[in-house]
Amino acid sequence: MQVQHFKASERGVKDAGWLKSNFVFSFSNYYNPVKSAFGTLMAFNDDYLAPGKGFGIHPHVNMEIISILLKGRMNHKDTLGYNTEFEEGGVQIMSAGSGLRHEEYNIGEDEVNFLQIWVYPKQQNITPRYQYRSFPKETRKNKLVTIISGEEGQAHCWINQNARLSLGYFEKDHSTTCSFNPENKCLFVFVITGSVTVNGVAVPQRDALGVWDTDTVAILCNEESEYLVIETVVNQK
Repeated sequence: MQVQHFKASERGVKDAGWLKSNFVFSFSNYYNPVKSAFGTLMAFNDDYLAPGKGFGIHPHVNMEIISILLKGRMNHKDTLGYNTEFEEGGVQIMSAGSGLRHEEYNIGEDEVNFLQIWVYPKQQNITPRYQYRSFPKETRKNKLVTIISGEEGQAHCWINQNARLSLGYFEKDHSTTCSFNPENKCLFVFVITGSVTVNGVAVPQRDALGVWDTDTVAILCNEESEYLVIETVVNQK
């Protein structure tokens, strides 16, 4: 087993006033050559957005762009015709493909906290698409729930990549075992709240751990915890 620890204290930081961002990987004004990506996971931003503020209309191409709302209320509008409002537990994905434009705003009275995740696509220049699903916290207690998968289905969002994102909320001492194909696959565990131990490695709140060269990962909650697990390919071969 090999691991890479992505500590919260070592993340890149950008404070624009209306937007405060924490970058696990090189993004915007933050550049770190040894933290440019993890497998096909290209960006992982822990963002805080002030009330009434947001991202004006802007374009994307050939990227899988995921938003997971941890706190507050946001809206999404795009050139595909979607106009979505979502709250805590809301998950959306844009397969930008050949190109689309979108905007995102904090439409609540409180600060928004969301995870912005970019995954490199399996196929280029596909027809752009958008999906939204809701995963309330109470429905995920002591369960690791698939929120995004490379396999299509009604209960989760679909991604144009051999990847799976799972979200859970667990009591203290709860243990979960994740099994995956070690051939060309890696696992990225991000602790939203609480603290966990991943295959013997302590991972506190807002830290992440990348794991590869193994087929099983055991995650033990040291306290009440919420975490995200991303399984993806190491490369496109």
